[in-house]
Formats: sequence, structure tokens, C-alpha cells
Amino acid sequence: MDIYYLGHLHFLFCMQKVTNFGQYQERTMAQKNHEIENVNGETLHAVLELPLGQPPKAYAIFAHCFTCNSDLRAVRTITRELTNFGFGVMRFDFTGLGESDGSFADTNFTHNLKDLETVSNYMGENYRAPELIIGHSLGGAAAIIAASQLENIKAVAAIAAPADPQHVTHLFGDKKDVMEREGMAEVNIGGRPFMLKKQFLDDLKAQDSKSVLKNLRKPLLVMHAPQDKIVNIENAAIIYERAFHPKSFVSLDGADHLLSNQKDSTYVAKTIGTWAERYVLGDNSDDDLSPEEDQVVAQWIAGKGFTTQISNGRQTILADEPKKVGGDDLGFSPYELLTAALGACTAMTLKLYSERKKWPLEEVKVFVSHKKVHKTDSENCEDEKTKLDVYEKRIVLNGDLSEEQKNRLLEIAEKCPVNKTLLN
Repeated sequence: MDIYYLGHLHFLFCMQKVTNFGQYQERTMAQKNHEIENVNGETLHAVLELPLGQPPKAYAIFAHCFTCNSDLRAVRTITRELTNFGFGVMRFDFTGLGESDGSFADTNFTHNLKDLETVSNYMGENYRAPELIIGHSLGGAAAIIAASQLENIKAVAAIAAPADPQHVTHLFGDKKDVMEREGMAEVNIGGRPFMLKKQFLDDLKAQDSKSVLKNLRKPLLVMHAPQDKIVNIENAAIIYERAFHPKSFVSLDGADHLLSNQKDSTYVAKTIGTWAERYVLGDNSDDDLSPEEDQVVAQWIAGKGFTTQISNGRQTILADEPKKVGGDDLGFSPYELLTAALGACTAMTLKLYSERKKWPLEEVKVFVSHKKVHKTDSENCEDEKTKLDVYEKRIVLNGDLSEEQKNRLLEIAEKCPVNKTLLN
């Protein structure tokens, strides 16, 4: 195999002023806040994440972990990533947590189930009832039980879930005895104090998750990390054993309980999205919208960071900024996208040319870098302080090519459409 380095190619150009034109249109929000009244008349704070530029193919609901809230980074990552699969996803704070009203001390597991039912009904009345339910940790146990009670739910995904809800009581330590004896106690969970009452313990004991799983008969995805120190991996084995097919298990090797690493939560979201396409989106696979011709939509939604969805009506990707400048690093930065376009166009152009010539080109790799440098010599830019954009391309060709063929491919690389556009 022949590996040939063509060296560094670079070109300089001055950025021209870009003027906005055309008709301004009202931006359709891809994120909507909702205030939902629960069974006790208290307000639950909820956020609906929506796909960009098209109506959802289906809806999902997310149940966060014990004492967490819906603004947890992992929750935001998973729900937003699922919109790329066509889901509208509702994440909300259980009563007494996050931005929802009510006293957490007066709630219990059954109350969480009622909150899930309330939000599900709200979605059915205002949008469409959720068909996928996702739960994390104790929220995973709640998702499984809620799925058995809600007819609209077609599939369940449980992340780091305990096999039995009462498993969570091991977090209380010796405060459990205090609750049993005095009726309530303050427990420290994740460095935060929470007041819990004995009725919370009693309610957990009353849950019969074993029979629920036996009778669930809905597609179930179990996801768990072998290194989970909060909820042992054995819980996943118990859930999987008790459930009937169709059931699936995915190991989250290397992840912690809260999916603190961005890569882990992104992987979870993409896995759920791919899995759910079979059970939830299968009937809606032909719901493609016809986008306006030659148009791409980029949309940022109100919230933290710079995460932006980009869609051409057929595929959706994320753009973002690195963490060092305040982004979440969930996608390519704008300049990385521009640089990637140059590299991809170069590779495609060389592929097409070699096929037309019937040359034995087996692989093309285009390494592209971008930087800004102070102007040293340019007759096209009036301002002496102008910075020039410098793109360097290093091309690797694999194949039994002659020197003449390699040199010709080098010339063709400069003729790729994106290369020409940037030079112009």
C-alpha cells in the first residue's frame, strides 16, 4: 500500500462583510417551559425539548434520579440528543425538587408516580401522549412501574435503576433508624441535606416491582455501569431476569452513577434513540418533511451554553463550543464545521476524479487546520490590521498510484467546490 504525503497546502483570504438579507421569520422555539399542576394543586416545572424544524415523530418523558432535578447536565444531554431522533422529550422536576413547588419531605415514591401520570396526561391533552419513558436511578424504577400503569407507553429505558425502589434506603445510613423511631430525619445525599419522613420508607416497602416486571410485557432497555458504586450492577441483572422479552441490556462500562462524563450521557442518548426507533418510531419512519430547497436551519435555544441544532430536513447534528469558552462541547464548533466541509469536499472530489479515471485510489485522508494570522501582505484588504484566515491541507493517498497520478490529484484537490468558494 502506498502512502503519499502531498505536504502543506494553504491559502489566505480576507473575510468579506456578511449582510443579513431576506424576510425575517419568527423563530420556532425548540424548547418550551411548562408549569403543570399536580394532584395536590402544586406547580411542577417542566421543559419540553423539541426537534428542530419539524414536528416530533413521537413524544417521550424523562424521570430524573433521586433528589436530583431535570436540569442535571446528564438529563439535558440525553433529552436534547433524543430530539435528533425525532422525539419531543418532556423533562420535569418532581414535587419539592428543582423549580417545582411543594415539600420534598411530604412526598414519597407513590407521589413520584402520580407526578409522572400527571405530566403524561398533560402531554396527551396539549401535544400527544408520550410513548417512551426514560428513568434514571430511582427514576428508572419509577419509569418501569409507571409504564405498567400508563397504556400510552410503548417502551421503557431504565438507566442505573435499582431492582427494588427500597434499595435507595441504603443511602440513609443510620438515619433510617432515626426515621423509624422518631418519624422523620434529615439525611445527607450528595452533600445536600433533605428532610424525610417515615412514610417515605413505608411507601418504598409497599412497592412490588417484581410482579410489575413480570407483567410489564413492554420493550425494556436496561443500561447500567459495572463500576456503579451507588446502585450495584447486580440490580440490572435482577431487572433483566424478571422481565419478559423483548428486553435488552447495554453495559455502560466506565461510567459513574450520575453519568458525569459527557461522553457517557451522549452514548446513553444515542443508544436509547436507536433502540427506540424500532419500538416507538417504526410506524412513523415515513414522516419525512420536505425542507425548503437548498436550505439548512441552525437554531439555538434559550438556556445554558451554546448548543445549537442544525438540520437540512433529513439529518440533524449538533454544533457547540468547547468547554474552555463556556460551551458543553456536544458538537463541532462553527469553525470546525467550516474546516470539516473543506476536508470532506476535498476527499469527495478526489474520490470522484479517481473513479472517473479508473485509478487505483483506495483511501483519502485530508487533515485540515485553520488559524488566523496578522496580515503581512495582501492587496485585497484595505485595513493593515486585518487578520487572514489560513487553512492548511495535508492529504494522504493510499493506493498503487504513479507519481504522475499523485501530482494530478494534488492539482484536482485545489478544484473542489468548497476550496473555490473559500478562495473567492
